[in-house]
Amino acid sequence: MSKKSKIVKVAGPLVIASGCRGARMFDLVRVSDKNLVGEIIELKSDKAYIQVYEETSGIGPGENVELINSPLTVELGPGLLGSIYDGVQRPLDKISLKYGDFIPRGVEFSALDYEKKWHFRPIAKKGDHIGPGDILGEVDETVLIKHKIMVPASVEGKIVEIAEGDFNIKEKIALVNNKDKDISISMSSKWPVRNPKPFKKKFSPSVPLTTGQRVIDTFFPMTKGGTACIPGPFGAGKTVTMHEVAKWSDADIIVYIACGERGNECADLLLSFPELKDPRTGRPLLERTVVIANTSNMPVAAREASVYTGITIAEYYRDMGYNVAIMADSTSRWAEALREISGRLEEMPGEEGYPAYLSSRLAQFYERAGSVECLGSDRRKGTLSIMGAVSPPGGDLSDPVVQATLRVVKVFWGLDEKLAHARHFPAINWLESYSLYHDNLREFIKNNISQDQIDLKIEAMRLLGEESSLLEIARLVGIDSLSFEDRLILEVAKSIREDFLHQNAFHEIDTYTSLIKQHRILKVIMLFFSLAKTKLKEGMSFEEILKLEAKEKISRLKYIEESKLEEFDNIEKELKEAFGKSKE
Repeated sequence: MSKKSKIVKVAGPLVIASGCRGARMFDLVRVSDKNLVGEIIELKSDKAYIQVYEETSGIGPGENVELINSPLTVELGPGLLGSIYDGVQRPLDKISLKYGDFIPRGVEFSALDYEKKWHFRPIAKKGDHIGPGDILGEVDETVLIKHKIMVPASVEGKIVEIAEGDFNIKEKIALVNNKDKDISISMSSKWPVRNPKPFKKKFSPSVPLTTGQRVIDTFFPMTKGGTACIPGPFGAGKTVTMHEVAKWSDADIIVYIACGERGNECADLLLSFPELKDPRTGRPLLERTVVIANTSNMPVAAREASVYTGITIAEYYRDMGYNVAIMADSTSRWAEALREISGRLEEMPGEEGYPAYLSSRLAQFYERAGSVECLGSDRRKGTLSIMGAVSPPGGDLSDPVVQATLRVVKVFWGLDEKLAHARHFPAINWLESYSLYHDNLREFIKNNISQDQIDLKIEAMRLLGEESSLLEIARLVGIDSLSFEDRLILEVAKSIREDFLHQNAFHEIDTYTSLIKQHRILKVIMLFFSLAKTKLKEGMSFEEILKLEAKEKISRLKYIEESKLEEFDNIEKELKEAFGKSKE
């Protein structure tokens, strides 16, 4: 410890220490005898401005500051999946066993279990020349995920020794010779959280991240390696939507960052995930999930650390060749932490008091997403998708955090308070939301879903847009003054809203819908519209169309089980027969 490094000022989460010559930006420090974790965020002369990630009450001038001379890092290795960490990667489950429900200040716990043995199976052989990112071997981390042990970024050379058997994460599994120097490799490594992990090449994303949510997958799709923003007011369903995406998305690994959200929402996630089964494997969803829980009653400054901790863990699994998805709920709380620290530093404020560098910080976070070719000689590909919830005050989308986020993400799922109050969930407004990935996914949709899916979606969106205009007219002059063609549009648009877009997250069947089933539902609705429009022109009465028995079955389409999709063929046949058409 440097005896000259002393606290000279404490201002909430900001501590100023003198005698810090030789310190570097973003170096880790330990503050006072209570051993509080902090990070240097500004240097002036011999003074260090430290962002402390724990409660600073009771700390005062004159107390010691220990310079660690290394940045904030995360520990990476087998044992991450199924873990629950705080913002600086302390395992909350281990802390609660020893200390109870609240984390004592300055407590230190290893992020991974150093005693547990893992069975390591080598893939590389003695005598192989290896470089950064090459896979040495693998470990069965969970039943779902094989954990690839990769060569660290700084290591290259010939394998002198490589073992097979049971080891803990600190024991030597391989020895690599580089220019007459032997380097020992274990199953764990560390990485500074603010530095993006390297890769060979980044690709334009072209495969959808399917979520099982119809309004998302069909109308506003997300790609593997893409970015999305879900802003909305309190109570509009941001957290439930994020939970649904985390539960049912076809990502291999989920990293859920509870950044300043309420503890009960995080508790709901932790209670439901062990019970919910992965639809593809039947295993508990927690086996492919890492949770970073920095809830609203935890130190504000640690929200920034939680975001970087989460994305570094996600990049680690991406480098193994997995599809990883991050849910950050919510980035507004992170921005509020930036605003508080910026105010303590007496920086010139930007819009609404947020720091002027808010946009660049958000951009640096979201640009770590992508579909990449990972380091290593096997040319494996991995993807990292980022979804960030934003909680603007009063649902105001002109909020600086929302606008800064929308400038860098390519999908906007805008939640609507009116839809939420009408109990329409997910409350994603179909007239305001957008996705810029439609062109990227065109080939995938045509080859894997249906050639006509894009046309069906465009026609459905057109009807929803027309419905909005027609409802305005109907409010002024009454619905009876509209033509039967316009009333048919209103009827079909209502069906799209209620029978397709509305989805019950707590219904056993309706909570998840495959891409094929989504196509079949929309196809039946649009088939009804096409047949009804034709018959209306031929003289069939509008009341007769509404009373058709086959029409009633459209409202029950979403409850057809995934294993019984052939029922859609029968319903299409009934519709055609009901409108007097022969079987095609």
